[in-house]
Amino acid sequence: MKIALMDSGIGLLPAAAAVRRLRPDAELVLSWDPDGMPWGPRTPEDITQRALAVCEAAAAHGPDVLIVACNTASVHALPVLRARFEPELPIIGTVPAIKPAAAGGGHVAIWATPATTGSAYQRNLIEQFAAGVDVTEVPCPGLADAVHHADDAAIDAAIDAAAARTPDDVTTVVLGCTNYELVGERIRAAVQRPGREPLALHGSAGAVAAQALRRIGAEADPDATPGTGLTVLLSGREATLPDTALSYAEGRFLQAVSPVR
Repeated sequence: MKIALMDSGIGLLPAAAAVRRLRPDAELVLSWDPDGMPWGPRTPEDITQRALAVCEAAAAHGPDVLIVACNTASVHALPVLRARFEPELPIIGTVPAIKPAAAGGGHVAIWATPATTGSAYQRNLIEQFAAGVDVTEVPCPGLADAVHHADDAAIDAAIDAAAARTPDDVTTVVLGCTNYELVGERIRAAVQRPGREPLALHGSAGAVAAQALRRIGAEADPDATPGTGLTVLLSGREATLPDTALSYAEGRFLQAVSPVR
């Protein structure tokens, strides 16, 4: 099988690693848009056009399913992407893990980009899945871009600023941007308060990986014989995993088990 993932940047790495762990035999196509980064400040119409181009590049490689591993693209472009590619190519969107986070009780913080924080999309998810739960929306300006560029100083500064906006009694953090999953433990360390129960983090990588397999009628098989490799597309151009991707454990894992062809 062949599974494609798209994002504006390297936030697709956690979902790609989750797919690889569930099905080592799947061929992966990773498509993102360094030429158009960052997408956050763009208009919804511009984001949709960039997302279409990134998906077209991936679709040209004949995947069985395409994961939109990007919260911003899922918010603004999912209906257009589904209208363009389905039913021939199933499209899996990414939704912040508000439902499982709220089910655990306690005070929930949702870390997200400034564009997503306070958006009708996120507020609807809160109303639908976290009614009656104490929820704080925490904007994280600059964090997604810092993660994409593997800028450690900028990552630390953005995390510290967001942690300062996070109430002390928060028990759970929803990582509302796929990039944030790459620095989840750094976020945990910044938010965890001494003497309190261990902080719960909720990302979306595992859920979208599992949903992609379900949509194509495939079962998880972690012991399957590894597949043939990995195709990387940077704004449509075939390339190798950049050094920024390899600075994260997920990128190094993908490189080790799936050499780029």
